[in-house]
Amino acid sequence: MTSPNEQGDIDDQSTTQPPGGRKPQFLSWESFADRRIREAQAAGAFDKLPGFGQPIPGIDDPLNENWWIKRKLREEGVSVIPPVLEARREIERTRAAIAGMKSETEVRRRLEALSEFVRRAMYSPVAGPADGVTPIDVEDELRTWRDIVRGPQP
Repeated sequence: MTSPNEQGDIDDQSTTQPPGGRKPQFLSWESFADRRIREAQAAGAFDKLPGFGQPIPGIDDPLNENWWIKRKLREEGVSVIPPVLEARREIERTRAAIAGMKSETEVRRRLEALSEFVRRAMYSPVAGPADGVTPIDVEDELRTWRDIVRGPQP
């Protein structure tokens, strides 16, 4: 007795799929992948993906080999600048924020927190600029705030 293939019948092995969607041994990886993509397209798996029909974000940006790291850090809100530079930025933010505050207690609390932040940044083991930041004098900053809020005292 002969098998169906010996009789001239064509066994369509490309449509048979082993359990679990694994690649059959007789298919090359390329034809297996192409077939799976065609099947998914026919089933409509790619029809309603997020961003469909929209431009790819950052497609026109200059090529950078670390693009994916930068994007992940931006998405996670992670800063990778030295602590001394972060402290310098925080000093600017705090001074801008306290200019609009009305309560001296609130300003003092904010300045003391800033002073601690700057102190930790100055003694951080992470390298940064040598002249990055100087300690905050809370009383001097409070005097400056009082002058702004109440006007200079004669």
